[in-house]
Amino acid sequence: MSDHYFSADPSVPFSREPVTCEVWGRRLDLVSGSGVYSRGRLDIGTSVLFRETEPPPPGQVLDLGTGYGVIGLAVAAAWRSDGVAPGAGSVTGVEVNQRAVLLANENADRMRLNDRFHAVVPDAAPAGASYDEIWSNPPIRIGKPALHELLLTWFARLRPEGRALLVVGKNLGGDSLQAWLTDQGYPTTRLASAKGFRVLESRPGPERSSPRSSPGPSVPS
Repeated sequence: MSDHYFSADPSVPFSREPVTCEVWGRRLDLVSGSGVYSRGRLDIGTSVLFRETEPPPPGQVLDLGTGYGVIGLAVAAAWRSDGVAPGAGSVTGVEVNQRAVLLANENADRMRLNDRFHAVVPDAAPAGASYDEIWSNPPIRIGKPALHELLLTWFARLRPEGRALLVVGKNLGGDSLQAWLTDQGYPTTRLASAKGFRVLESRPGPERSSPRSSPGPSVPS
C-alpha cells in the first residue's frame, strides 16, 4: 500500500524543504518535508482560509491536522506581534503524521514560538482540554465516514461559546459538509467562497454544550 501524507509514519525518504509565505501581513519562514501535506508550498485552501479571516483572539486554539504547523504558527505569530503574553493564549497542533509533528515543533523552535505552540499526535493531546476555537483544512480524502468521526470527536471539545473554522473544496463536498455539520448540532454558515473553496464557521448548538474529555482518534492532516 502506498504512503499518503496522512500516514502515521511515511516510509518515503525524508528530506526537508523551505516554505515562505505571508499571512495576515506577517512573513512566515517554515520548513516542510517529504511525506507531509503541501510540501514546499502553501496550499490554495489554506491560503483562502487566511485571506478570508483575521487572527483569533487569545485563548485556547486547536489546529486540527496541523501538518508542518502553518495555521497554528500563523496564529501564534500574530499574537506575539500584537503583544499578547504567552500565557494568555496557546495553540495545540494535532496531527497523526509523526514526521509532520516533528517539523511543526522544529518550526516552532526556529520561530521562537514554542511557548505558544506545540504539536502532538492525537493520543498525546491533553485529556480534558477544551478549546475556544478549532482551525482546520481537514483531510477530506480520508473518506466521509472517517472525516465525520474525526470532526465530531474534536468538535465535542469546543467550549459552549467557541467556534470552528474550516476550509473545504466545493468539489470535495464543502456544501454537503456544511449541511451535515448543521444536522449534527453544529450550526454552520459559509463565511466566504473563493477559488473553489468554502470557508465554513461552525458553532455548538444548545445540545452540544458540554465538551468531551477523551483524547479522540488518530488525526490525519
